[in-house]
Amino acid sequence: MLKTKELRELSVEELREKIDGLKKGLMQLRFQHKTGKLERQSALKEARRDIARVKTLIREKEKGEKKS
Repeated sequence: MLKTKELRELSVEELREKIDGLKKGLMQLRFQHKTGKLERQSALKEARRDIARVKTLIREKEKGEKKS
């Protein structure tokens, strides 16, 4: 699970790179799930929530830049 406090310190570009990595990880987890090799079922849920958390921070930063 990613810490929101640490993510807020990253730039929008770094957050987008983070999303790319998280999406690749999610794809691997889905593959493991389908082949029956996934040990922790909750890992899928955590990965989806991490992606959503990063997307939310990107959106907040973009809205903040537009107001300025």
